[in-house]
Amino acid sequence: MTDATSPPAAPPAPDLASVVRSKEYLSALVLAALLGIPISVVAYGFLALTGWLQTYLFDDLPSGLFDGDTPAWWPVPWLALCGLLVALTISRLPGTAGHSPSLGFQTGTGPAAGRDLPGIIIAALATLGLGAVLGPEAPLIAIGGGLGALAVRLVKRDAPPMAVTIMASAGSFAAVSTLLGSPLLGAFLIMEAAGIAGATLSLVALPGLLASGIGALVFVGMNAWTGLGTFSLALPTVPPGLPPTIASLLWAVPVGILGAVLGWAIRWVALTVRPHVHRNRVPVTVVLGVLIGLCSTAFQVTTGQSFTRVLFSGQDALPELVANAAGYSLDVVLLLGLFKGIAYGLSLSAFRGGPVFPAMFIGAALGIAVSGLPGMELAAAIGTGIGAMCCAMLRLPLTSVLLATLLMGTDGLTITPQVVVAVVVSFVVTTVLPTPGPPQPAGSHDPAGAHRSAGAG
Repeated sequence: MTDATSPPAAPPAPDLASVVRSKEYLSALVLAALLGIPISVVAYGFLALTGWLQTYLFDDLPSGLFDGDTPAWWPVPWLALCGLLVALTISRLPGTAGHSPSLGFQTGTGPAAGRDLPGIIIAALATLGLGAVLGPEAPLIAIGGGLGALAVRLVKRDAPPMAVTIMASAGSFAAVSTLLGSPLLGAFLIMEAAGIAGATLSLVALPGLLASGIGALVFVGMNAWTGLGTFSLALPTVPPGLPPTIASLLWAVPVGILGAVLGWAIRWVALTVRPHVHRNRVPVTVVLGVLIGLCSTAFQVTTGQSFTRVLFSGQDALPELVANAAGYSLDVVLLLGLFKGIAYGLSLSAFRGGPVFPAMFIGAALGIAVSGLPGMELAAAIGTGIGAMCCAMLRLPLTSVLLATLLMGTDGLTITPQVVVAVVVSFVVTTVLPTPGPPQPAGSHDPAGAHRSAGAG
């Protein structure tokens, strides 16, 4: 006789071999490959439109209006408009445009409902195109997952939940297939964030990887057709990676601590401001947009360098930052990290986007700042900085190691030991530090939680 108070037994794990041999699963693989094509085209169009908005509003338009350099105040009104559009989208359209990125990178909350997709797209376009400091990866994952789930439900209204999950995952994989430089990185990011393992991981990953590979081919083809680019993060020029030394391994420890503390401070800003956003979303979000714009203005005024280094996700600015790392003075790098970090925290509190690229950019700035330490060479400093910051913000240690090492190319393999040390230290310190922001009541949850969409960030 069993104990009536004992918890119910967990459902048995699916038999991987029998599932993979089934007609239904083989059909799912074919459907995943087919879905990868249109979803990748949609993702490419989204990134192209975002890039066009950024170039037109912050380069072409001011070049036609002003003689000489763009005035430092130029981003302020656009960030105010950004706040207004995002706030109205969140408050007026279904689904609150996805979840708040201040809660961290999330992909395990289920695919976005079809009615939520317009809000996710509009809020993300406003956030990314008008200068807030967030990246495109989370909205793309939400859009791809939502379209994948929608396609399954259109084909079969009463589709089983596992089929919906598999196709939603395949759509997400396809949407970010080349964004991080490799289909493998995007897939690993989604899988580690979702927290699935065992046979379920294999069943979900196979269609996703297939869709991701198809998506990468589509991005290459779209670039050949349009000439707009592949929108893939790459570092054409990186400092040479030298074999690890005792000094560089030891310096990785304080870099990991600094990354964790800096990430904690950024999250503290986001989570402290967030309750005020919920109470008065439209006016507060507009004010936050103005403050983000003023951060970029202050950077241009104090350093003489363009405000665009502070704005946006940092995806396009990161290659230049790394390539010219030796030419930056310490005070400029510190001011860049300071203003970018403040703008990042404010963006996390109210806007919609992903946390990955700003974390990588700030981590690279941190690495450049510490590269002058005795025995700390530049490549290891940049790699450990990126790894430590990504781990502090994402709390995904394995993905953080891959982001820092694969991004550096063959030199990344050389600096892997230092990156691993920095990421482990950052993860431990981040876990030990108290939760940033005001204390949350027991059982409290995100007000948008009832409508939250996977990865909508």
